[in-house]
Amino acid sequence: MPGFFFPHNNMTELNGKEDCKLAEGKICKKKQKAFGADLKNYLKCMVPHIESGIKTSNSRNVLLSAEEVIQWSQSLEKLLASQSGQGVFREFLKSEFSEENIEFWLACEDYKKTKSDHLHGKAERIYEEFVQSDAIKQINIDYQMREATAKRAQDPTHTSFDEAQKTVYILMERDSYPRFLKSKAYLNLLNQLQTNTSK
Repeated sequence: MPGFFFPHNNMTELNGKEDCKLAEGKICKKKQKAFGADLKNYLKCMVPHIESGIKTSNSRNVLLSAEEVIQWSQSLEKLLASQSGQGVFREFLKSEFSEENIEFWLACEDYKKTKSDHLHGKAERIYEEFVQSDAIKQINIDYQMREATAKRAQDPTHTSFDEAQKTVYILMERDSYPRFLKSKAYLNLLNQLQTNTSK
């Protein structure tokens, strides 16, 4: 886009989707196995006392309950309203090489809370990272929305990314979220919590 004020980033690394397409099946399977290990480590950090059910005074250590994890299945909105839910869903999206969706959605949520005098810098960063046509974490939006978002980002307001954020949310809701609810990661976590509750 001529005269646009955002510089183009050189794409120095292939993103995960291209890696998977180029790689043989063995590598993809290894990455999926690594996802299970990553999720296990993430949950160990988030829920260090899950077996004992001991609540800790450190507010960073969140005690997950089966009820909370069941609520995640009610709607994507409830899943994203939970910090633990965001973390588990993000790990799942990483396994599908689509974590840019939740990262963009979270960046937009943060952007809406930004003070007016910092909007320009944040808008530029979000545009470069997720929206521009050669962005490393490019989100899946059509050409018209990409152009419209680029224009809004030039003269940023708190709603500059609303339409793109809504599109990405709908994409996650219709596509990734139903698969997440059927995934081993979600079902195993729920099963583990329900087993611990019934002890």
